Amino acid sequence: MSLHIVVGANHSATATARLLAESGDRIRMLSRRGGGPEHPLIERITADASDAAVLTELAQGAATLINCASPAYNRLPIETPPLAAALLAAAEYSGARYLNLSNIYGYGPVAGPITENLPLSPTTIKGRVRARMWHDAITLHEQGRIRYAEVRPGDFIGPGSVSMFNLMVAPAVLAGQPVHIPADLDAPHSWAYPGDVARLLVALSRDERTWGQAWHVPSISDGSVREVAVRFAEVTGSPVPDLVNMSPLDLHNLALADPILGEVPEMQYLYQRPAVLDASLATRTFDLKPTLLDDVLIETANALKGSA
Repeated sequence: MSLHIVVGANHSATATARLLAESGDRIRMLSRRGGGPEHPLIERITADASDAAVLTELAQGAATLINCASPAYNRLPIETPPLAAALLAAAEYSGARYLNLSNIYGYGPVAGPITENLPLSPTTIKGRVRARMWHDAITLHEQGRIRYAEVRPGDFIGPGSVSMFNLMVAPAVLAGQPVHIPADLDAPHSWAYPGDVARLLVALSRDERTWGQAWHVPSISDGSVREVAVRFAEVTGSPVPDLVNMSPLDLHNLALADPILGEVPEMQYLYQRPAVLDASLATRTFDLKPTLLDDVLIETANALKGSA
């Protein structure tokens, strides 16, 4: 029975902790509110993971330190650096192997499929934060001070995820209202499910081939916003959606009114051009297949209806 530290209590963290516990491993799950699933092998702890001393103490004896935490979107550039530093300190001084759930911001704009071996060339503040997190950790890995790997999914669809689809597409489709979203409606786009993130994290935590590289999560779809929105309407029995590419002025006004959506303009390059991940490495290495898109869309709809 191994001990794992899971930092965060979002959907990916919860799914990861549950999978590990169901296999018989012990979990210490850390978050500022002490959230997480109820399970006899999951210990939910209220703690600030950016406190290096606290995190290092809690990580003692752990086989793996799995970070799924991400600060609020508008606080990411401020709160990520101390969290990243604490995670590195805890990994080094506890000896726990360190798995970090990141994203694709660090790549910057990419022409063609996004592969794990591409250099990180961020063009945004949030992208530079993610790239720095990777560079600092992989440097310590190469120095032999920690063992590190990183997981990078596409754009999330699924209950509880703060994403463009969940915020701007799904609620409007269910309400039979026009979908206004700042995106090229027909550009291919990779979408990820938190449950698939969890399955990859668990597989990586148990394999010696994991360390020293990044891994992409197999996508549930590489369809455009229009394609996924139309399919969402079909599986939920909603009217065919009327999709509108939000104007720069409308996006600006929306950003002024909401601090989370205020961060969207910086990342517009991901939505105004194709953004497709190549996840063949994870698929080939671990024989992982993504959850069916329809299943994720139905689960998302049920969660939104339940919270209405």
